[in-house]
Amino acid sequence: MKNAYTYLANGSAKYEGIAHKNATFIMNEQLKDRALWKKFINAFREKADIHDNGWRGEYFGKMMRGACLTYRYLPDVELYDILYDTVKGLLETQEEDGRITTYTKETEFHGWDMWTRKYVMVGCLYFYGICKDEGFKEKLLDALQRHADYLVANIGEGKISILDTSHWYGGLNSSSILEPIVELYKLTKQSEYLHFAEYILNAGGCKGGNLLQLAEEGNLYPYQYPEVKAYEMMSYFEGALAYYEVTGNARYLNIVEKFVSAVRESDVTVIGCSGCTHELFDNSTLKQTEETADKAVMQETCVTVTWMRLQERLLRLTGKEIYADGIERSAYNALYGSLNVYGNPQYCAEEQALVDGVPFDSYSPLVFQPRGIGIGGYKKFSEGGYYGCCACIGAAGTALFPLIGVMQTETGLVLNGYHNGMVEWQDVRITVAGDYVGEGNVRLTLSMKQPTSFTLRLRVPTWSKKPEISICGDNYTAQDGYVDVEREWRDGDEIALAFHPALERVDLNGKTAFIYGNVVLARDEQKETADITAPFTPIEEKGKLAAEKLMPEQGEMLRFILKTEEGDVLLTDYAYCGKHWDRDNARISVWMNTKK
Repeated sequence: MKNAYTYLANGSAKYEGIAHKNATFIMNEQLKDRALWKKFINAFREKADIHDNGWRGEYFGKMMRGACLTYRYLPDVELYDILYDTVKGLLETQEEDGRITTYTKETEFHGWDMWTRKYVMVGCLYFYGICKDEGFKEKLLDALQRHADYLVANIGEGKISILDTSHWYGGLNSSSILEPIVELYKLTKQSEYLHFAEYILNAGGCKGGNLLQLAEEGNLYPYQYPEVKAYEMMSYFEGALAYYEVTGNARYLNIVEKFVSAVRESDVTVIGCSGCTHELFDNSTLKQTEETADKAVMQETCVTVTWMRLQERLLRLTGKEIYADGIERSAYNALYGSLNVYGNPQYCAEEQALVDGVPFDSYSPLVFQPRGIGIGGYKKFSEGGYYGCCACIGAAGTALFPLIGVMQTETGLVLNGYHNGMVEWQDVRITVAGDYVGEGNVRLTLSMKQPTSFTLRLRVPTWSKKPEISICGDNYTAQDGYVDVEREWRDGDEIALAFHPALERVDLNGKTAFIYGNVVLARDEQKETADITAPFTPIEEKGKLAAEKLMPEQGEMLRFILKTEEGDVLLTDYAYCGKHWDRDNARISVWMNTKK
């Protein structure tokens, strides 16, 4: 199937601002850490997960995917060399029968073995997509086929059931290998991989019921399914979407869109994540205002990034604005809030102590709790040190957000995000300037040597109530979330966009949240002397919240003084609240106690 949108050539966008800053931070602080990559590969040599039925084997693939996506945005030579050497090291661990796993043959198809094998495929397939060495690509593809052939030979009808290869979540984690199996079929056209994918689809995802059928029928929300592990379930549905891409069977696209719509309705919180009970679907849309016990985990970063990735795939396929809006909401709030920009230590439940922090925090609090309360998926290495699942997956999110900023269509370009900077496409250069987050104003300037005809598609965000779009002096209105302009463009043409974000309140279950555009605001104990749990009454003037917008401080995107009957309340963007969680009084809150 043809995508509605595809990525530009690597390095085509050169942005400034928060998206660029965060992608660069992760590249330099995490993805170029050779010692860490070596620990990931050594886990395969040692079969490190056999002693505790662990998941160390996922670390390589999760972080390799994010690293390869980061390379597409930031084609850094040093980063590429590190990734090349890492994949080469992984292939050296492959056994004669094709197995690449952190489990021995005696312990295989148990625990997280299939999950590990999935991420072997994921990481290698993403590196295949950026690899410049044709000889090594052939070797890599051969290794992937041998790896997959072993699975096909042992799992399926009349063999081991895919649902019996893990005692976790009814085999849902194992079933998520569907997506890389389909991706391997795309490269090889080997029918046995497509048949294997169809077997996994027909198995339904978990023992308790057929997830695809449940989503298609639409009688239950995902939190009512027989298994409710959010991250693994979304990964399985991503595999169904990949199957649609190779077969054109629209049933699977419709199923995934219905599933995503149901998740959005019942389980996405205001910050763009799911799961207020660990990382489980639990009707989070309603439960998100509930206060939790001290160090109660919720809103896992793995879920945030997987939700972003599933929507990004739908965005590429359908071109629907709602998916770009959802990605933006998750990025500006849950994802960027999870970045450990100061390298703070984090509490580790397994050690019952503070330990050195990792680049991404695992859990995002919503009601009067601090950050840094746990390292999700925590596992130690034999040579010392440790890592976690959320720390590995985060880079995919920090890369995806700038990557979707400007994409290409069959007839031209589409702007999904408005990151300041410059984008080059064919002989056209587009300069983006303004303050999209703060003021909602953007100016685009086109540069080219000669007039060029193409279609420029401009996203109008869902949150913009009265957008103003001026293109070369003419006014336009949006349809279905975009403005499409097909014309002969000339050097110096300008586009002015005004989206008019406004401070708005959202009331739920007796509490209130405040949103400005697609950015969620919060209270932070370290920024105020007042009790952030005390109820207050917002003042309205002429039907609008009475508030004063201030200059952001300390890396913030937004800062407001909200006028209330009890006195001024400071609101700043959620992403930059609670960043110093190793200090006293580190609680933050999205949902606040209000009197009316």
